Amino acid sequence: MFTSTFVRRALLTIMLTAGLGCAGEVLGVEVKAEIKSAPADSAPEAQAAEKTKAGEADLPRELSMRPLSAYRVQPPDVLQIEMLKMVLLPSYRIEVYDVLQIQMDKYIDNAYLVDWDGTVNLGSAYGKIRVVGMSIEAVEEAFRKHLSQVLQQSKVSVQLARTGGTQPVTGQYLVGPDGTINLRSYGVVKVSGKTVSEIKTALQRQMAQFFNSPELSVDVSAFNSQVYYIITDGAGMGDNVRRIPITGNETVLDAVAAIGGRSQLSSKKMWIARPSPSDPENGTILTVDYDAITHRGATATNYQIMPGDRIFIAEDSLVALNNEIGKMTAPAERILGIISLWTSTIDGFGRILPK
Repeated sequence: MFTSTFVRRALLTIMLTAGLGCAGEVLGVEVKAEIKSAPADSAPEAQAAEKTKAGEADLPRELSMRPLSAYRVQPPDVLQIEMLKMVLLPSYRIEVYDVLQIQMDKYIDNAYLVDWDGTVNLGSAYGKIRVVGMSIEAVEEAFRKHLSQVLQQSKVSVQLARTGGTQPVTGQYLVGPDGTINLRSYGVVKVSGKTVSEIKTALQRQMAQFFNSPELSVDVSAFNSQVYYIITDGAGMGDNVRRIPITGNETVLDAVAAIGGRSQLSSKKMWIARPSPSDPENGTILTVDYDAITHRGATATNYQIMPGDRIFIAEDSLVALNNEIGKMTAPAERILGIISLWTSTIDGFGRILPK
């Protein structure tokens, strides 16, 4: 037991000395450079501070938020469509399983289903009349001629009470990858890049092919296309990226709250990388004073989040150093564990076997 403990401690001492002293290019120099040059390498806000300082004063932030521009629908947003008025066109032809409201003086006043064979059964007294494929006016004339054979006066009124083949429109519709929504039997409508009011106009124009002066309402039930990102540096263990839909009223503090606060791997150093349409290679860097926001209630750097923003939360340097050391020592610890197990096994056999 003494031998295994001594060997393990000796090897660990040699390994740590070599890893932190002689192998500086592998671990020491890399970590040292990371710590000393963090403002230049791991904090790009230091490089662009002069560039963005002049424009930061005009940026929206807490207590001075600005509404976003009109939302333009993109895949994979979800639309909520509600049909408010569905009056069929006069040219509509009666189909099987439609329901007709028939009135004739005091003799008939009831709703009748168009049977599978395309007829309406008025009972044994008046018989059956074939109506499928006819317009409402043609159905009234057919009933008038048929009933005039039985009754002297046959003033008939026919109305379409319910359609059997007309599909409902109200519901939720996912915007497909091609930027369209599928209204099933009513066709496909392109909605990508349009505002809600523009989509409403396009839908009413489409539904006018089937209904008389249709009216409907449109709203976005799921804002999936406009998002922002939160990147948490994993201190050498891999970054964590969260994609969060934007509603237009988020600040930096809201974004941190959305991921449950800073993790144990994170420092208080963070910034916003905002894409610039005029310069695709270099975005705008906005520094964030986390302590000022949380400890003093300062709003100067609690910026309003915009679509496409990247909020980067830097790693804790000490945690990163610890993880790097752990990566270096893990193979040696595994080898030492095997050696310790082997020596313990040999010592055990030595006690059992006779001398």
